[in-house]
Amino acid sequence: MLKRCILSGIAVLILMCGCSDRSGQAEGHAKKRKVIRVCHSHQADFASEIHFSAWLFKHLVEDQSDTLEVRIYAANALGQERELYEGMQLGGGATCVISGTAILNNFNPKLGVLDLPFLWTDYAHVHRALDGAVGQKLAQELAPMGFKVLAWMDSWGYRNVVSARKPLQKPEDLRGLKIRTIESPVYIQAVNAMGASATPMAFGEVYPSLQTGVLDGFEHNASVVKASRFYEVAKYIGLTRHLFGPLVFVYSQADWEKLTEQEQKIVQEAALLARDIQRAMAPIREQEAMDFLAEKGMTINPIDTALFRQKAIEVQQRFAKEKDALDLLEQIHKAAQTEN
Repeated sequence: MLKRCILSGIAVLILMCGCSDRSGQAEGHAKKRKVIRVCHSHQADFASEIHFSAWLFKHLVEDQSDTLEVRIYAANALGQERELYEGMQLGGGATCVISGTAILNNFNPKLGVLDLPFLWTDYAHVHRALDGAVGQKLAQELAPMGFKVLAWMDSWGYRNVVSARKPLQKPEDLRGLKIRTIESPVYIQAVNAMGASATPMAFGEVYPSLQTGVLDGFEHNASVVKASRFYEVAKYIGLTRHLFGPLVFVYSQADWEKLTEQEQKIVQEAALLARDIQRAMAPIREQEAMDFLAEKGMTINPIDTALFRQKAIEVQQRFAKEKDALDLLEQIHKAAQTEN
């Protein structure tokens, strides 16, 4: 708790001081610095854990380096997430991306083990696994693909099912609803296992699809619902807490190798400090977002997930076996039993 308060205090100080925004420096000087293009899919809003992390990283790097400049491209400004990662492999577009881990299933299916339904017990469980053997193993798996993992980060809250028009009060209320999810087999299985009809779709298409009725709803955490103003087109939340959805900060390996040793040190340390600060704020921001959405008129109901959890055991085992990730699943379960 003390560590969380200290890190939250650091974040507040950074927000108050604004660090030193170098965007107004002379153009000639700016051209001399290497540009790091940080991309993500969320709105440029501090209610988003991803944008907040990118903003922290930018200022932490620029305050420590005279040779690096960080530019943030929010809301898919340089392309959808999968396009960004593919571009990084080719050495173009984004320098780095902050995203959920699920999109990386398209490059290494083992990453899907992190997004299995009803897997994580709490934030501490996530940290023990990803800061330990599980995170190290997956980072090693991604390296040959051109991706360097700088940090594993937290979503600001568990993912729940959000409905545009139908109240969600009991498990049966999810049956048959067209629910947007990430284009990832494990997310699709998780949504379908709850009786809904999983509808993979790019994040940027969700808002208009809710407006037109193409979707009945989607699944995400409260902070993203707030940051993306989904409360304008969706009115109900069912507290399924079915997925946690860790985040990952990935740097292009090709661009990483263009940095000097000192620059690499600055970038790595900035990513880890941004991680620590945004992690400390996760439970606080989750509750704040829930309170905000309730004030905006959203109806938030708990749902009995006992049956869903029972079904999830089979989904976890089957998926991990198919992806040759049973060892990772076992390590994650062991991390849940480890005391701090």
